[in-house]
Amino acid sequence: MPYDNPSQLDPTSVPRTASVLVIDDEPVARRSLAGRLKNMGYQVIEAKDGAEGLELVHQSRPDLIIVDWMMPGMDGPTLCETLRRDAAMATSQIIMMTAHDQPEQIAEGLARGADDFLSKSASLQEIGARVQAGLRAHALVTQLERTRDDLKRSNHDLVAKQAVLEEDLLSSARFIESLLPPPGRPVPGMAMTWRYLPSLTLGGDLFGVRPWGPEHLGLFMLDASGHGVSAALRAAAMVGFLHPDNLIHVVGSYDPEAIVTEANRRFPMTEEGDYFTLWVGTIHLPTWTLTSVSAGHGGAALCRPDQSCIWLSQTNLPLGFTHDATYRAMTSGIHPRDRLYLLSDGIYETMSPDKELWGRERLQQVIEQQADQSLIETIDRCLLASRAWQQAEHFRDDAAMVGLQRLA
Repeated sequence: MPYDNPSQLDPTSVPRTASVLVIDDEPVARRSLAGRLKNMGYQVIEAKDGAEGLELVHQSRPDLIIVDWMMPGMDGPTLCETLRRDAAMATSQIIMMTAHDQPEQIAEGLARGADDFLSKSASLQEIGARVQAGLRAHALVTQLERTRDDLKRSNHDLVAKQAVLEEDLLSSARFIESLLPPPGRPVPGMAMTWRYLPSLTLGGDLFGVRPWGPEHLGLFMLDASGHGVSAALRAAAMVGFLHPDNLIHVVGSYDPEAIVTEANRRFPMTEEGDYFTLWVGTIHLPTWTLTSVSAGHGGAALCRPDQSCIWLSQTNLPLGFTHDATYRAMTSGIHPRDRLYLLSDGIYETMSPDKELWGRERLQQVIEQQADQSLIETIDRCLLASRAWQQAEHFRDDAAMVGLQRLA
């Protein structure tokens, strides 16, 4: 599609044929936004209130919906909730317009079904970028749903469809990787880098490193059981749950015990037996204290400058095995030059051709031997040693490794 171009820097220069529904009870604001979108090449439909907007959604099936928060009768959040209850509208992408960018309001809007927010005072550049992002997400989700339904209905024309599927998977993989944090310095005084190698084009192992509020750095490593599209979609849902705005809304804090307990309640094991393992940590930046909880996950390795490492993991159940599971945290101090490695089990649970496990002990030896090397060199050496053990060019399971170091 002409709007599905994530590398485009100028969102006003690409011809578009997508349809956008604008719902706003203020005629001047509605017509102004509609005019801007038409000038960008979009097909624009207008609705003067939530009720008319809901009717036009079902009539026109727009690619993107932009709805004002404050409207008489059915307001924006109520419209979002109504659409999310309709299975036929499951792939709808909704951008909420608001004059106030308050974190509490954003969290409420996301919780009630919005996918993104747009300030009424947004520039033309921002409007174009957010509309393109929403349309890319709509195209991705729609194509994934169609691909899954096609595979269920028929296995005909497999060879012809394989090329299409691979392109869809590459597009989906780009979206999944867009959820990963950029290497660099997530907070002052901390360096971070990573490698991410899914066993297939799409993987169920994801991680996050980002500020959670002004005083905490949030960390997580998750593993959605299985591989491919299903695991990737479930992993993306968990990443959404772990967004800091959502955590404040549904958990009320950044406490790892409370976060993992709530995740256990919200993500039960599926009928197919799919589940999550999860490691969550927060670094309290004023004191550099790490609090972490693992739910069936191998966790992380905390390594001191003297080359000694300790594993930050507990023998807790994975998520969803029982609704009343109890998860307990552990705390560790992060000192200058300390390194913290978040790891997926696909790195150390590799088997040799003789079916001998590589294991965390051998991985730890490699980490300790590379203590004087850079973070990325240490990570690359670990991945190389793991592949050498299994004598394979590619990992048989998803492999992700994040390295963080507190700077001196």
